[in-house]
Amino acid sequence: MTTDERKQAAETRIFKTVFPNNTNHYDTLFGGSAMAMMDEVAFITATRFTRKRMVTVSSDRIDFKRPIPAGTIIELVGTVSHIGNTSLKVLVEIFIEEMYSFVREKAITGTFTFVAIDEHKHPVSVV
Repeated sequence: MTTDERKQAAETRIFKTVFPNNTNHYDTLFGGSAMAMMDEVAFITATRFTRKRMVTVSSDRIDFKRPIPAGTIIELVGTVSHIGNTSLKVLVEIFIEEMYSFVREKAITGTFTFVAIDEHKHPVSVV
């Protein structure tokens, strides 16, 4: 499988509903909850690409462009954006979908860096 085919096959999409237990006092998705969901999707994406043990080493940047209200559907999309020797970067985007209309907009974007490790927790090649 080529690198581009592996990147395409590793793309990860997860849908969730924003319930009140994940919202702040403004009735919008709590930032920490969003970041945890993004890291999970990034981890799944990185693992699907490498099929190796992966650990998060950084969240390089997370931009909160729109608040995500309670009672909406969100889609988290993870894609491999950069491949190094022992590390790779995963771009995660969160889209808001209104539950009872076809309105869809990007709300959050973030990049996460992962390192592949062996059973002794030493870095190994991602490819």
